[in-house]
Amino acid sequence: MTLDGHIVLVTGAAGTLGAACVEATREAGGTAITTDLDHKDGIDFAHDVTDEWAWEHVVAEIEARHGRLDGLVNAAGVMHVASVEETTYHDWKRVMAVNADGTFLGCKQAWPLLLKSAAPAIVNLSSVSGLVGGAKLAAYNASKGAVTLLTKSVALHGARLSPPIRCNSVHPAFVEGPMVDSIAAAMRNPASAHEKIRAMVPMGRFAEPREIAATAVHLLSPAASFITGAEVVVDGGLVAG
Repeated sequence: MTLDGHIVLVTGAAGTLGAACVEATREAGGTAITTDLDHKDGIDFAHDVTDEWAWEHVVAEIEARHGRLDGLVNAAGVMHVASVEETTYHDWKRVMAVNADGTFLGCKQAWPLLLKSAAPAIVNLSSVSGLVGGAKLAAYNASKGAVTLLTKSVALHGARLSPPIRCNSVHPAFVEGPMVDSIAAAMRNPASAHEKIRAMVPMGRFAEPREIAATAVHLLSPAASFITGAEVVVDGGLVAG
């Protein structure tokens, strides 16, 4: 599962899953290029994934420095816990812009550099909420569902190339950290919410960020050379129940 020599762009690299994907990429021998909203320590480029010009700038810089891109991890995302009745149009547009538009722009803008790679691959971080609905996840469900089917379209387009550009989506359930905290905070009894959420997972625990990142690295690597258009679920058995 090596990424020796691979140049990989990770968006949302300051977030829990983005940071884990950066670490896993480097542990596998790859070069991780990192972007997030703010240009802080460990982030190569300040980058709003909803801004097409910002994408053009980042891609141009990568081309100037490396000449190609072997992997893209669209990890930038936001969560909003609210029903359709509670969700404002402003909230809806913000969630869709980051999660759906940002992923689309990443796939589109990185495409010319991926064409220059000998083994190009895209990993889009979706969610189990991109596969099943939740009454309090109206905007989030819609955005992650969009990522799921966008991934399949991109995969089918890329499969016809030589070499193919593979594209897969990763679908975590509850990941230890801010995501679970935000869900718990929106529940009636936040104090006991973590235990209630944990009890929903057949394996009886939350995912660790490194487990999601390991899946992403596998899908980027030559070990997954015949996997494209797949929904890779990392959920401790939640969706199977």
